[in-house]
Amino acid sequence: MSIPVVDFSVYSLNEGEVGNDQLQKLSREMKAALTQVGFVFLRNTGITQEEVDRVMEISRKFFLQPDDLKQPFSRKSFPQSPYHGWVSLETEGLNPRRPGDLKEAFNISSLHPDLKWPSSDGVAGFQEIQTAFFLRCKDLSLRVLKVMAHCLDLDPEVFLSAHRFIGNEGNCTTLRSLFYPQVKSEEVKENQLRCGEHSDYGSITLLFQNSEGLQVRSRSGDFISAPCIPGTILVNIADLMQRWTSDQFVSVLHRVLLPPAGDSSTRQSLAFFVHPDSAALITCCDGSSKYPPVTSEEFLIERLSYVY
Repeated sequence: MSIPVVDFSVYSLNEGEVGNDQLQKLSREMKAALTQVGFVFLRNTGITQEEVDRVMEISRKFFLQPDDLKQPFSRKSFPQSPYHGWVSLETEGLNPRRPGDLKEAFNISSLHPDLKWPSSDGVAGFQEIQTAFFLRCKDLSLRVLKVMAHCLDLDPEVFLSAHRFIGNEGNCTTLRSLFYPQVKSEEVKENQLRCGEHSDYGSITLLFQNSEGLQVRSRSGDFISAPCIPGTILVNIADLMQRWTSDQFVSVLHRVLLPPAGDSSTRQSLAFFVHPDSAALITCCDGSSKYPPVTSEEFLIERLSYVY
């Protein structure tokens, strides 16, 4: 199994709206990837490598600070947005059967004006850079969702109408900057990984990565290494979307391995986790009763209860 690469230029952020005829080829290629593999690389999306590098650079500056400077921005410190903020090393265990993951994160799930952001001289511009990128990812994700609806011959509003509040209260879509520090083999616990096996929770995820290490489980049950292809975005289906489409789109397990012995490099990625609006009631879009109705918020709360 390999992850397909699809040219998204016809519906790039640099292009205006396009008609159904122009979406035919794109939809056909996307459908094959998302129904068979669950992952697809998109190139020519309109988000540039320079934009990605800018976010990774300011994120890296934040993560390399001492913990006492990051602590005031810890997740759950902000009543307006409980998911916003810093997550320290080994706090999360995405596979509860393994020790905590060897990663840090900074979550941005709301653009509420009263939220507290890192603003010291060492991370000047953090809020502006992260917010601008969040909005770019939002715009692209809505285009991807429209193409996905086209794949299944659905009215695009089936998906788009449930994603109206991204960046506001009432939606938990999150831009997550991830940092995987150097691994000291003598300190690694048994069976510990940089990120344990998991599937994502919401609609789709857009992933930007600067090095290899990610593995995706194939239908045969084997994990395959996902390449790092410059200039592309890796998009994957999440669990609620699989449920929404009665298993037509597939959400699959993935993980991030430890680096090879002797490799002291760090790793970074940016993940834009797209969720339907919290109050959106998700029912099977084919009209079946394969899965019972559930709100996006109920589903997310249940899934997060296994992580923290």
